[in-house]
Amino acid sequence: MNRRKLLKVAGAGIASTAIAAPAIAQSAPTVRWRLTTSFPKTLDTLYGACEMFAKAIADLSDQKFQISVYGPGEIVPAFQVFDAVANNTVEMGNSASYYYIGKDLAFAFGTAVPFGLNTRQMNAWLAYGGGLDMMNELYGTFGILGIPFGNTTAQMGGWFRKEIKTLDDLKGLKFRVGGVAGQVLSRLGVVPQQIPPGDIYPALEKGTIDAAEWIGPYDDEKLGFLKVAPYYYYPGWWEGGPTVHALIGKAKFEELPPAYQSVLKTACQATSNDMLAKYDYVNPTALKKLVAAGAQLKPFSPEIMEAAFKASNEAYAEFEASSPAFKKIWGSIKDFRKDHYLWNQVAELNYDAFLQAQQRAGTLEGSGL
Repeated sequence: MNRRKLLKVAGAGIASTAIAAPAIAQSAPTVRWRLTTSFPKTLDTLYGACEMFAKAIADLSDQKFQISVYGPGEIVPAFQVFDAVANNTVEMGNSASYYYIGKDLAFAFGTAVPFGLNTRQMNAWLAYGGGLDMMNELYGTFGILGIPFGNTTAQMGGWFRKEIKTLDDLKGLKFRVGGVAGQVLSRLGVVPQQIPPGDIYPALEKGTIDAAEWIGPYDDEKLGFLKVAPYYYYPGWWEGGPTVHALIGKAKFEELPPAYQSVLKTACQATSNDMLAKYDYVNPTALKKLVAAGAQLKPFSPEIMEAAFKASNEAYAEFEASSPAFKKIWGSIKDFRKDHYLWNQVAELNYDAFLQAQQRAGTLEGSGL
């Protein structure tokens, strides 16, 4: 009798387990998303970050949350990623928000503005300075949630078919450049061109444009710009710490189970950290290779830098008058920047002292550039 009771209880336990199983399965449903990016497949940094992200999502969810990655033109063109997410054509995208300043000039702050923040400052401002909250107020008007997806670190000033020695050399120059930098440069006589990444090289080769900026040595070498424009200028004063974002349909994100939301945010953070480390690792070697291959590395002249700084501040005063969002976010950055610059001066003293000691000792490696 006891044995029969035991079997009955055991049977009930098995039955209850069978009933509970679907509930457990429902807590981790199968989800399939599509991600479209603005960046070509030839770039293992930017496009590769999307692949790394998708793999992390799948691994962290036991392969139940799958995200397929699509390059420019496979679903939408490079500069239509934002609209594809806003219109629910795809669940998420990866792009630079300053491609979309036609919607509001304040979109520039999601990536970079001339004489803005460097990489560490940008990360700090977004995470703790209220920057991401303000950007998401802007993204949210289009039904989008933005999450930082990486930072390319300080960029170069671009590739030029001729030398740029004075301000006069900029007049009439057809220059591929992103964000509000084009509007600043136009004040110096430049004719800015907005060209998708994959189309930059053909435009330079055909002479449709006279110069182009992209990112930095590693990616620039991959795209082959040295073959058609030998003069490589620095600094990229318009992009001191440019950020790319994961642009996610807000409604789609809210439909996800909390565990998947957490997985998505965690994967974005891991991808962002990896991108920064990778660029810092690969750019020095790539720069040496470019110079060895004939790239003529040159700084912008003090005359050009001073004129660019003046033009930037004049442009910002006008932008603040035309865009309430621009005024609000630019004010936040300026306030943040004051204190952060003071800290940078202290924090970087060790690095500066190290360089100076090597220079005095004549042991500074890489100074042949």
